[in-house]
Amino acid sequence: MNVNSNIPSSELPRAAMDEIPTPRQDALTITGLVKENGSISGYRLSNDRFVSREEGVALAKNGQIRGVGIAHNGDTEYLKSLPDDTEDNNLSNLPTVRKGEIG
Repeated sequence: MNVNSNIPSSELPRAAMDEIPTPRQDALTITGLVKENGSISGYRLSNDRFVSREEGVALAKNGQIRGVGIAHNGDTEYLKSLPDDTEDNNLSNLPTVRKGEIG
């Protein structure tokens, strides 16, 4: 049985998120992923600042990162791309970067 049976199919990806913060006018975007052992441990933002996964979630909750929602796996919160008509801005399509890399 689909637990989301009362939710239109167009809203199902959003229903999987715990929170979809409203971005501020000056909100940044995520331009790269920092990974450790294949898991996302942080993000590079559009101002070339690097933040941990936890910092990214906190910034997004405060409306400082646009295009993402908050989800969780067990006790761990993480960011998910908001569905739209382009795949270029999906987090899974962003480059993996190392702290200190610019560009």
